[in-house]
Amino acid sequence: MAVTVDRWMLPGELARADEPGEWSGTRTPRDWAVDVTMFAVAALVWFLEFRYFVLPNVLGLPSWTQVADAVLGGIVCLALWWRRRFPVTGGVLAATAGALANTAAAAMILLLFSLALHRGWKPAVPITSVAVLISVPYIHAYFPGASAQPLPWLISLVLGAALVVTAGIGVRARRQVVLALRMRADAERRAHGRALEESRLAERQRIAREMHDVLAHRISLLAVHAGALEYRTAQAERGAAPEPTAAEVRDVVAVVRSNANQALDELREVLDLLRQPPDGEDGREAPQPTVARLPALVDEARLSGQQVRADFAEGLEELRPQLQRTIYRIVQEGLTNARKHAPGAAVDVVVSGSASGEVLVQVANAAPIGVTTSEIPGAGAGLIGLAERIALHGGELSREISDGKFRVRARIPCAS
Repeated sequence: MAVTVDRWMLPGELARADEPGEWSGTRTPRDWAVDVTMFAVAALVWFLEFRYFVLPNVLGLPSWTQVADAVLGGIVCLALWWRRRFPVTGGVLAATAGALANTAAAAMILLLFSLALHRGWKPAVPITSVAVLISVPYIHAYFPGASAQPLPWLISLVLGAALVVTAGIGVRARRQVVLALRMRADAERRAHGRALEESRLAERQRIAREMHDVLAHRISLLAVHAGALEYRTAQAERGAAPEPTAAEVRDVVAVVRSNANQALDELREVLDLLRQPPDGEDGREAPQPTVARLPALVDEARLSGQQVRADFAEGLEELRPQLQRTIYRIVQEGLTNARKHAPGAAVDVVVSGSASGEVLVQVANAAPIGVTTSEIPGAGAGLIGLAERIALHGGELSREISDGKFRVRARIPCAS
């Protein structure tokens, strides 16, 4: 649920953290209200002290002290307007005023509070201690009760100063907690954004692999049948072969149409993955190929003219669905590569293993003459995608040329 923040009610420090550009170098309305109130209170205390104590000289102060009291008190009151920008300077000025300015009492307390708030205890404690020490002689000399009973006065002075500093440190700690929570929330939001972007990238790569697997296989079948018809027609035009009969043309066109329709259906299945809500929220699962469709895949390859010898182990249907789909894609990619790069060559497909151990998938066909392992054909996006699929299961993919055959071999552990 979105939370609405009234930034104008926040201190400038928190408002700038929430919206860096909006309050940069300026007071928020809340800051103005606090500053005006503090200055008004300090000015009122200055007026009352001057009117009823300094001017009538109730304490019997020397004349120069009266003038210094009024002037220094006024300066300290004005310093409140810059207490955020120069908190240490304000604290030192307040400590100095404590030596002889009654009129600066309220402003001094507010400046020491601001020092603790904006700079912490390290400068606030020593400066406040100095303020207490240098005010003791003045109080002892001009306050009759202080000279008679100095201990209660001294205790009250120390406790009052400690209360001011503690209050400032407490407010500072609360603001730091808020800022820390904000920084943590920002860091978590950035981390979530990165994770979401990585998830989207992984999903795009997965869909790209599905598209490649589906389209490469079907289009290669279309190319084989269309190429065979083109070759037969060209031979007939040169008189090297009889004209293809209408039945033969019809059979080839039927196969092409059938594979085109299947390509569209499989492509539609992949696109359904994009439209399907996450975690199966609509209650249906996108159809995915399993090992049960391997015989049909081999039959399609044989219909296209490939010589395929297949050996599938028993019990493969017990494997988890994700592993079955990977096995299907390995065999599909192997047949597609053989059709593209070794047309007419016999292909051996072996899938062995059990649900309790590991699965071995091997597709082998005659290698083109003169090709080495480093020049294996078809080592492009298809095999790279397969390697990524297999790595997700903790397995490995290898490809090699030995004994005149090009082999794609995958070993995949069955443990989930």
